[in-house]
Amino acid sequence: MNAQDVLSKIQNIVQKNPIVLFMKGTKDFPQCGFSAAVINILDELNVDFVDINVLEDEEIRQGIKKYSDWSTIPQLYIKEKFIGGCDIVKELYFSKQLQEELSRHNLITN
Repeated sequence: MNAQDVLSKIQNIVQKNPIVLFMKGTKDFPQCGFSAAVINILDELNVDFVDINVLEDEEIRQGIKKYSDWSTIPQLYIKEKFIGGCDIVKELYFSKQLQEELSRHNLITN
């Protein structure tokens, strides 16, 4: 798959799913502490999300860095908008901005 195909595949995933987490491992078995931390936050907020395991696909792993212009993983997307990695997600969560963003899109289920 060429680079443009990978970016199109990523864009398709992000467009079709309200919340996407590109991560190392899966939501049931995270393989990195940073990914686990973001999962814990999303679970705490009781939101459904799609997990994309970058360890299973090297093209996606490299492509997502180009797609977002962000060099680290995990990467969280909400309604096609790149939110950030672990530190940013944690900061947004503790400041309640993450909850506001999710509520604005009716993505928090209580």
